[in-house]
Amino acid sequence: MESKNPVFSRSRKQAATGWAGPTPSPDQLQNMYDAPSYAAPSRPAYRTMTLDDVVVRGFLTLGTLVAAAAASWIFKVPPGAAIGAMIVSLILGLIVSFSGSTNPVLILGYALFQGVFLGTISSLFEGLISGIVMQAVLGTAFAFGAMLTVYALRIVRVTSKMVKYVVAASIAALGLVLVNLLVGFFNGGEGLGLRTDSPLGWIFSIAMILLGCFFLLLDFDSIEQGIRQGAPEKFAWQCAFGLTLSLVWIYLEVLRFISYFSSD
Repeated sequence: MESKNPVFSRSRKQAATGWAGPTPSPDQLQNMYDAPSYAAPSRPAYRTMTLDDVVVRGFLTLGTLVAAAAASWIFKVPPGAAIGAMIVSLILGLIVSFSGSTNPVLILGYALFQGVFLGTISSLFEGLISGIVMQAVLGTAFAFGAMLTVYALRIVRVTSKMVKYVVAASIAALGLVLVNLLVGFFNGGEGLGLRTDSPLGWIFSIAMILLGCFFLLLDFDSIEQGIRQGAPEKFAWQCAFGLTLSLVWIYLEVLRFISYFSSD
């Protein structure tokens, strides 16, 4: 196997040519004596990301989101303020997503405002259907554990083709949600029926939950590839953001789906 040590490589080349070359002068011999006998292997100028980095940043991001949600619930943030927080979190999320930013201020800011929105909407759902929030939390946790198991056992492998399909499906789903919202302005809010308590609404919610689960697989693969390829430590913030985004997606969809079958 070819050695990457420059001393071994240089020695082999010299041996192959019979150490050919002119006899060095005394000054050249002195320079050769003063020169270091080996060259240190090159190392990245930054500390590479580890799984612990992702775990710590993930806890910080999710912790910020949960704390903001709890505060929003306890202090009964009005729906108008929650919608404003949702818009701010959407803007921050788009900035982080499309710029690939690893700025912790932007990512924690997203978690903070998203938490305010989640706390308020969760409180509203709980007021209508007792126990639904805990069911949605448990459902989200189950989805996370199931996808982590599926990924760890390599039951489903993340490929470039799979990434393209998931991204295309997410764009199509968001497009349908937007069209459904626009049509709803003209037919009393029902839209295309994608967000109604109907078979079509159930199927669409299940599809959205599965799409969120596939995004978790992409997140796990991004973390593994980042660690394997020596990504910088700050990339852990981007990984934590991706996981948080996927979990929020799944939680909201599970909350909606359960509400179809748990109305009081």
